[in-house]
Amino acid sequence: MYEVDRRYLLSALGSLTAAGVLPWRASAAEVRPRNLIEAPRFPTPPFTLGVAAGDPDATGFVIWTRLAPLPLQPDGGMMMAPVLVAWEVAADPDFRQVLQRGEAIAHPELAHSVHVEVAGLAPARPYWYRFTCGGERSGTGRGATLPPPGAPLDRVRFAVAVAGCQHYEEGYYTAWRHIAAEPIDFVFHYGDYIYEGPDRGEQARGAKKPLVRRHLGHEIYSIGDYRQRYAQYKSDPDLQAAHAAAPWFVSFDDHEIDNNWAGDIDQDNTTPEVFRTRRAMAMQAYYEHMPLRRSSMPDGSHMQMYRGARFGDLMDAFFLDTRQYRSDQVYGDRDAPQGPEAFATDRSITGAPQEAWLFKGLDRSKARWNLIAQQVCLMNLGYHKAGQPEQLVSMDQWSGYMNSRRRLLAHIDTRCPGNVMTVSGDAHRHYAGDLIQDHGNGKIISSEYLATSISSGADGVGEDDDYTRSSRTENPHLKALTDRRGYVLCDVDRDLWRGDLKVLDTIATRDGTLSTHTTFVTERGKPGLQSA
Repeated sequence: MYEVDRRYLLSALGSLTAAGVLPWRASAAEVRPRNLIEAPRFPTPPFTLGVAAGDPDATGFVIWTRLAPLPLQPDGGMMMAPVLVAWEVAADPDFRQVLQRGEAIAHPELAHSVHVEVAGLAPARPYWYRFTCGGERSGTGRGATLPPPGAPLDRVRFAVAVAGCQHYEEGYYTAWRHIAAEPIDFVFHYGDYIYEGPDRGEQARGAKKPLVRRHLGHEIYSIGDYRQRYAQYKSDPDLQAAHAAAPWFVSFDDHEIDNNWAGDIDQDNTTPEVFRTRRAMAMQAYYEHMPLRRSSMPDGSHMQMYRGARFGDLMDAFFLDTRQYRSDQVYGDRDAPQGPEAFATDRSITGAPQEAWLFKGLDRSKARWNLIAQQVCLMNLGYHKAGQPEQLVSMDQWSGYMNSRRRLLAHIDTRCPGNVMTVSGDAHRHYAGDLIQDHGNGKIISSEYLATSISSGADGVGEDDDYTRSSRTENPHLKALTDRRGYVLCDVDRDLWRGDLKVLDTIATRDGTLSTHTTFVTERGKPGLQSA
């Protein structure tokens, strides 16, 4: 948990009070539509999808819920009119000291979701929040404010990339239940919150990895399809518990829209203008179900997702978007030998404006550590398939965008050496390794933790497979690799970054046992992972 210098905190609180920013000041009310329903009647309690907090800063955070008394119906079981929702933020979980209360409007245009940007709170401490509507009350969630930028800070502890690839059909969300019990300050969700594919129940009969539960319906395309899929996923009690336990920073990857999409291009050769229509609907549904600020509300088929956060003087975090601005994958988007197209200088995984934003942020950072949190593997990992002479790499990861990769690592090496760590996901395995230019035994520039999936890939095979053996042999900078479900837990202090790779023995049942696969540490100023 945060440990902030007490004198600095009192000084900051005094400055807020002097400026008229008091903890109990309610937010300005939204203009009320003429058809607003102030006292709705529900057939069943409406808070079936839980609550969530996200995008915290030093003065507040977003609190979210969605009214859905019948969540799996296309309209969530709601009347087609705006509905008034009340909210409270308290200094204690029992709400004996309510600091702020207000009202928000759940609009049918946004699936009756609510996004309240709470502000005017004291920095570096937890708060509790809840909603009421139509005589019904939501569960309680826990949010937290960040330390003021530049404040002396000893420690921040967080679960990172824990939510990636949470395929509903392939396993239970046991990892979320454990994350909810961790004493963490925030969660980073790197993407694949939902999967867009159809119910695979029939085709999975007799498979080696049988499905434990099933999607509703066909592959999702319409706004109603996406809303129903989010409702099915968010109905899971373990996922709801993790959302209620701590604030989240969220990012999407590919399956929130379509597998391995890149910019305006999908995997099915759909014309760009048609795919942008699907993308717009998927992004609206994503916004409707995530604790995001208004600045991330979609504008057509685009939404602003790369953003930063500052944790006192200890850490600056940069959350990237490696989908909206990337060039199309080369070599048919297959694992392939790393030919010249992968090194082309006119291709990018981030796009020029986002890259410039990241580089400027790293240049300006005076924090002890910098965190780059993003979606796909930054390590350049090669492997061989049995019987094939050529080494293969993924064209969907940074290894398919080597100009972007070279530029990022060169910038870290020359401008902020020894204090940058990267976290990512998407690959359904735990990876931990050092970052070097290109491939081989080069200079260690930084390190990466790639967190395994929550459920995609079912129970996995551990380390007993040809891919793991080949990858470990051919990549000396790769320190750990295992095909199990779980999450990465990072513990950061002023001079040491610790990463624990947490794994579950099974997600085929709800009683899986959690353990630590391995632990690494990195000393500030000395790039590279060391066994703890």
